[in-house]
Amino acid sequence: MNRNACKTFYSYVIPSVLAFALSGIYTIVDGFFVGRSVGDTGLSTINIAYPVVSLLQALGTGVGMGGAVMYTLHHSSGRQDEAKKYLRCTTLLLLAASALLTVLLFCAMEPVLRLLGAAGEMVTLGVEYLEYIALGTVFQIFATGVVPIIRNNDGARFAMGTMIAGFLCNIALDYLFVWVYEWSVAGAALATVIGQALTAAGGFFYLARHKIPVWGLEVKGIGKCVKDIFKIGIAPFGISFTPLISQMFMNRFSMRYGGETAVASYACVAYVFAIVCLLVQGVGDGSQPLVSRYYGEKDTGAVLQTRRLAYGTATVLAGLCMAGLYAARGLIGPVFGASAEAAGIVAAAMPVFLSGYLFLAFSRVTTAVFYATERAGYSYTLVY
Repeated sequence: MNRNACKTFYSYVIPSVLAFALSGIYTIVDGFFVGRSVGDTGLSTINIAYPVVSLLQALGTGVGMGGAVMYTLHHSSGRQDEAKKYLRCTTLLLLAASALLTVLLFCAMEPVLRLLGAAGEMVTLGVEYLEYIALGTVFQIFATGVVPIIRNNDGARFAMGTMIAGFLCNIALDYLFVWVYEWSVAGAALATVIGQALTAAGGFFYLARHKIPVWGLEVKGIGKCVKDIFKIGIAPFGISFTPLISQMFMNRFSMRYGGETAVASYACVAYVFAIVCLLVQGVGDGSQPLVSRYYGEKDTGAVLQTRRLAYGTATVLAGLCMAGLYAARGLIGPVFGASAEAAGIVAAAMPVFLSGYLFLAFSRVTTAVFYATERAGYSYTLVY
């Protein structure tokens, strides 16, 4: 294996893995502080509301990744004007998605929570949480949407840095709002929104500093740009959001057959599962800029070499996660402030969830390679 190729690969993948992991920890941090402050009810509320937060992040990721892939493919093949059009169209789509989701959330907050399985006090707490999340919709969508663009402009390390800044801000504010001021789930949501706003601001600072043309109204050819971005973006959107469909059903059935204790138990499992998903997705999406670049340059050998490195890295990461989480399965519940009964359920159920992580690593990398090389149909098949 070429040493320079390995160095280039990991210079993209390591920052991407860390950035993806941190994007998932936002809500997990909320669960940690709320669970230790409010107990099983608060922990269950955050878990039930998590699909809404995930939808916002998935939309940002899907649109941002679709635009970034099309930009890289055109840029690497020498079509600079077309590449710039895709960036400007991506920004417009992120703005449109932010406006639409803000209105929808405020109009259907309580029905959505009940659909997700909330009942009783969880509905009241869930509305408090989602009110702030809805107000910060634009920050969450742009925070995840600009990262693929930055990464495809050789800014993987900066993307990681701005994610870390937002994450640390979220932790500090969670401590302040939830534990010191005792604002409960509303404080956790506000901390998340401010952290994401910081990440989005850092991203746009990078784009402005490097004069990357993401602003401007495109009229000519906008229909084709939107179609191409959606064609690629549907797969990364699905990678981020489809696991939450399972989580929605799990939450509803847990509430029906086991009550708040069962929901709190699954919340702990879901938080851990989300981190592992994002770690291996970080490998796939971190390798995407290189795969798209080499594909645009028609360098098949480099594409295959990058894919092999991605498979190996994702498999090692998944294996390490399986071993570490199995060894620590009895500690996961207490970390999130779950009751003794809930923690026991978590420890018993964790090995079942761990058994699928190697398959997850393979599918995430394969899907990323497919949409990085415009084979959208194959990526849809794997995701959906």
